[in-house]
Amino acid sequence: MNLIVKLRRSFRTLIVLLATFCLVSIVISAYFLYSGYKQEMTLIETTAEAECADIKILPYRSMELKTFKPIDTSKTDPTVLLFVESQYSQLGQDIIAILESSRFQYHMVIAPGKGDIPPLTDNGKGKYTLVIYENILKYVSMDSWNRELLEKYCVEYSVSIIGFHKANENNLPSTQLKGFPLNLFNNLALKDCFVNPQSPLLHITKAPKVEKGPLPGEDWTIFQYNHSTYQPVLLTELQTEKSLSSLSSKTLFATVIQDLGLHDGIQRVLFGNNLNFWLHKLIFIDAISFLSGKRLTLSLDRYILVDIDDIFVGKEGTRMNVKDVKALLETQNLLRTQVANFTFNLGFSGKFYHTGTEEEDEGDDLLLRSVDEFWWFPHMWSHMQPHLFHNESSLVEQMILNKEFALEHGIPINMGYAVAPHHSGVYPVHIQLYAAWKKVWGIQVTSTEEYPHLKPARYRKGFIHNSIMVLPRQTCGLFTHTIFYKEYPGGPQELDKSIRGGELFLTILLNPISIFMTHLSNYGNDRLGLYTFVNLANFVQSWTNLKLQTLPPVQLAHKYFELFPEQKDPLWQNPCDDKRHKDIWSREKTCDHLPKFLVIGPQKTGTTALYLFLLMHPSIISNLPSPKTFEEVQFFNGNNYHKGIDWYMDFFPTPSNTTSDFLFEKSANYFHSEEAPKRAASLVPKAKIITILIDPSDRAYSWYQHQRSHEDPAALRFNFYEVITTGHWAPSDLKTLQRRCLVPGWYAVHIERWLTYFATSQLLIIDGQQLRSDPATVMDEVQKFLGVTPHYNYSEALTFDPQKGFWCQLLEGGKTKCLGKGKGRKYPPMDPESRSFLSNYYRDHNVELSKLLHRLGQPLPSWLRQELQKVR
Repeated sequence: MNLIVKLRRSFRTLIVLLATFCLVSIVISAYFLYSGYKQEMTLIETTAEAECADIKILPYRSMELKTFKPIDTSKTDPTVLLFVESQYSQLGQDIIAILESSRFQYHMVIAPGKGDIPPLTDNGKGKYTLVIYENILKYVSMDSWNRELLEKYCVEYSVSIIGFHKANENNLPSTQLKGFPLNLFNNLALKDCFVNPQSPLLHITKAPKVEKGPLPGEDWTIFQYNHSTYQPVLLTELQTEKSLSSLSSKTLFATVIQDLGLHDGIQRVLFGNNLNFWLHKLIFIDAISFLSGKRLTLSLDRYILVDIDDIFVGKEGTRMNVKDVKALLETQNLLRTQVANFTFNLGFSGKFYHTGTEEEDEGDDLLLRSVDEFWWFPHMWSHMQPHLFHNESSLVEQMILNKEFALEHGIPINMGYAVAPHHSGVYPVHIQLYAAWKKVWGIQVTSTEEYPHLKPARYRKGFIHNSIMVLPRQTCGLFTHTIFYKEYPGGPQELDKSIRGGELFLTILLNPISIFMTHLSNYGNDRLGLYTFVNLANFVQSWTNLKLQTLPPVQLAHKYFELFPEQKDPLWQNPCDDKRHKDIWSREKTCDHLPKFLVIGPQKTGTTALYLFLLMHPSIISNLPSPKTFEEVQFFNGNNYHKGIDWYMDFFPTPSNTTSDFLFEKSANYFHSEEAPKRAASLVPKAKIITILIDPSDRAYSWYQHQRSHEDPAALRFNFYEVITTGHWAPSDLKTLQRRCLVPGWYAVHIERWLTYFATSQLLIIDGQQLRSDPATVMDEVQKFLGVTPHYNYSEALTFDPQKGFWCQLLEGGKTKCLGKGKGRKYPPMDPESRSFLSNYYRDHNVELSKLLHRLGQPLPSWLRQELQKVR
């Protein structure tokens, strides 16, 4: 009995001990779960204010690098999937600006509050190599089905996620991120940040000492964690302990963290604010590079060229004196220690030599005695804008004066580079300027800030015209009136802000090649030009691993188009659509010489008949004939495009009434051209587009017969069936003929390309069979589509000519005006084998065309209905 009692007591004691042990374990676990990061950080707390920052950094400089799963880039396309809050959200726009500036492909979607995410794969390959969430809460609060779908995709295709958390007044002071061992503390004021030098994602970003001072705003979020998957990237301190009593102002906290994927197999980088803080932009670019497996990455090489325009130009008191020139030389030598081969590039206007004060004239002389220390390029002799000269000879005279000045004073004339005052004549192109430049100076390179537009700067590009390479030019916040530091627009802090992580720094960061425009006046008085570039070079060297270097202009241009060969071909725009462009465009030119609509083909569908019918209307005017291509200008689809818009507009007469008159051109090669839709939309974005469709089999056969009549060797050597069925082994002329027969008949493909650039309301699709049988009804439809007045009665103006076999214009006295003898030829019917082959060949294309017409709300032509019945 006693033994039983003792056993009961021992058992109770054991239960109490076990319960106590469990309770203590829970308390300890909870303590480390919620305070683990802070406990980890207590090792680097210090009261020694003088050296606290460096002491706090020490553990990170010796931190052991954690392993992470390498990114497999073979499974996805190099495209970013970007989830934004709205099309106009500021952070979303900032993200897009960086992606576009970096030339990274992206697909933007509104983050779904509920509902499906977009398709992530295509034929077994991932469509996106990286996912970015403007608001990370949209990601963590997704419904379980879509979140599981996204995360499964990320794991299977080695895709990572970048997310931002921008706190607001509705956020709790602290919360746990749903589904992650991660705590967020919101709406904090922070200061004194530094980059973790051991972070594996660093590429461009360098990790110097602490960046002292408060971080912008009081809406920061910091991350606390107790899992080995997380590693801090950017650390900072609280400005005060008042925010949260559980956080110490003497502890470092992460405001950017990297998830190495050890928790769930997905790598992530999370930001505790938006991109307003410049260091976040820098780390964001590195995060994209790292998480995309270097597929979306920027090179470390940066080429810069600093132009000083207006040498010898400027009113008294704004020019350079001897001390300024000496400072220019000294600073050039200083910059060469940070920028390889750095040399200032001086643009001169010789007419204004010795037009300053006595001290400034001495500065002019010292510049010329130091001529070999700099690079030189011609501005205009009298600083006149080239577009004001309406003939080439006047421009040549001005340039010869400047060249004679250069030869007299030993200025080199073989640099091959020139800049026009105010970028006049470079873009929009003034052809007289390009011709004079080549004739007098042998110019190979110029630059402008105007192509395609001044703003946004990230869209600026280069192009080549008349064998002259045009490079994009950048502004740096220094203009002719920017002379004194204290009088800088908005205050001197605005200039410093631009240098220290702002617009000027980002220009260097995001552009592999930057040509900066400055002026003579920026190097006198307070010498803001020198101040700007010395401080910029220091800042870039301190915070980045970028390698700054300078190349002479011609070498720089070749490097540019080596990097961006796709920019060689220009994309002309309407000068009247941009006020700045119109201001530097000749007043003798007018945009009224551009067409209001285009007839784009395809060939052999009745475009010439439509052209004749259109000309019958009193308010419709065509282009003048071309000596080479007759009624067709063929501007947008071939080499004529490189002759420029002046050449194109010369084909059009001046309309007597720009409102009621409708200029147009018909070029049937436009329809299947890959370049024409984009080019046309750029120059005449409001133009209406007319196309004619007939049975593609008949069109192919008609083209073959057309080529036979023009004695095409391949068409004469091979019959039609041989042409359309030939294989890849065929001779080049036969393959070319086959392509010209078959490819224009891919109607849906070509129309979709045009609809990429033009709205559906701008496109009219004409049934070619109806145009042939009932042209009056079709022309009524065309008039309505164009909105042209007055209404022209084609029923009374057209008559059928049974001898010709088509409709002709009825003239006074019963005479007719018909198409030329080359039209309406009679030729043998197509053989059954070819008809059968083509019916099968175009089957899928015709199905796609029917879907397209249904989507556009347009009726199916009779020939298409017949072909679709064969499909069934």
